Amino acid sequence: MFGSTTSVALVGVEPQPVEVEAHVTRAAQSKFILVGLPDTAIREARERVRSAMQSSGHHFPSRCIVVNLSPADLPKSGSAYDLPMAISVLAASKMLPVGAEAVVALGELALDGSIRPVRGGLGAALAARSLGRPCLLPPESAAEAALLDGVDIRPVADLAAAVRATAVAPGAVVEPPRPPEGHTLDLADVRGQMAARRALEIAAAGGHHLLMTGAPGSGKTMLARRLPGVLPPLTPEEGFETALAWAAAGRPRGRIDRAPFRSPHHSATLAAIVGGGSGVPVPGEISLAHRGVLFLDEVGEFPPHLLDALRQPIEEGSVVVARKGAAVRFPSAVQLVGATNPCPCGYSGDRLVGCRCSQRVADRYKQRLSGPLLDRFDLRVRVTRLEAGELAGPRGEASAEVRRRVVAARKRQHARGSLNRELVGRELDAMAWSPEAKQLLTVAVRRQALTGRGWDRVRRVAATVADLDESELIGEDHMAEALAFRGSP
Repeated sequence: MFGSTTSVALVGVEPQPVEVEAHVTRAAQSKFILVGLPDTAIREARERVRSAMQSSGHHFPSRCIVVNLSPADLPKSGSAYDLPMAISVLAASKMLPVGAEAVVALGELALDGSIRPVRGGLGAALAARSLGRPCLLPPESAAEAALLDGVDIRPVADLAAAVRATAVAPGAVVEPPRPPEGHTLDLADVRGQMAARRALEIAAAGGHHLLMTGAPGSGKTMLARRLPGVLPPLTPEEGFETALAWAAAGRPRGRIDRAPFRSPHHSATLAAIVGGGSGVPVPGEISLAHRGVLFLDEVGEFPPHLLDALRQPIEEGSVVVARKGAAVRFPSAVQLVGATNPCPCGYSGDRLVGCRCSQRVADRYKQRLSGPLLDRFDLRVRVTRLEAGELAGPRGEASAEVRRRVVAARKRQHARGSLNRELVGRELDAMAWSPEAKQLLTVAVRRQALTGRGWDRVRRVAATVADLDESELIGEDHMAEALAFRGSP
């Protein structure tokens, strides 16, 4: 007697369908055999499935039960296969109507038959939509999966409900949870700091990476936390990509329509930032910030090897994590924003407080940021101590006004085909450059020791300044501002 249902395994953030096949035969001794590269949590499913079936009023067959998780060469992990295993065993034991097991299911069984939430609900919904099958999930996971349209999602609180759900007509889709609106930090709270505000606006308009240097209390973190408020809302596609990364990390957030903001502590591990972990790799902070902002406060305090590990992911928009001979890819299209003190004491160059660091100590502190990493910051700005008049002065321009200009600039970029941060050399060459702008950039190659990467990054920023100026021609003023923000802060 044979029964089969479908589950999923997450390979990175992508769901891989897994067929859960059960074969029940007569035997002198009751056996429960699991094959298909299961981990320890899956091997322990036998007792959970047995107890859940008995608690739900179903007889657990005293026969030889072989459960195969296919494809056999794909490692499987976690307790999410409990529910599909139980359904397959019930189907193989003729306790379900013929064809009722043609569903996608995911869930951990408790001994009393209740079903607990698991990671991968959104991936299960994707698999169900591609296969044209209903999707059985615990209620919490079902709410996450309801982000997708065109999927018959059936929330089931226990095994008995799951058995009933296999035989009913298509159910209603659960409304996805909406994140609380909360309070959006407004750029109007920032007084003064005109250069830093301008750099923030340019960074938002072109998706550029930004480094702010300044004394403690000068407003670096305050500015960074207000960057998401001037970014455009995420498109449905971008929001879904981000939601998939959060779901793969086991932290579903429902529908995401705002740019995420992540600010990990400098004591975080490489796996926590880039992705990985023991067993099946999970996304790190750089993937949770996908389509948003990854803010590294006191970036000089992060270990150099961790900072260098960010170079390739922010350049390519994805990160590959290899484990046990397999590699998974996580998204990482982020804006990197760094904030750092100019020296260990923080007051190098301050007009009121003298620096207490020796030149040797200050130089060693600056060397924590490698040249290749610094080269990837398109904009570098010094955030200075405010004057008393600025602190007591009027509030700054509101985020809504800045966002209006940012949205208009991005529309111009999308009309050309890509965000300015993503432009390659031939696309930059094809843009309209004034002779004065070209000459200014040529001189800067020698005076500012621009690298080949820096050459293109300055041109990208200049293009963004022109977009904010609603100019088709990238002129000398646009290039001068881009070069000013390229210098050492």
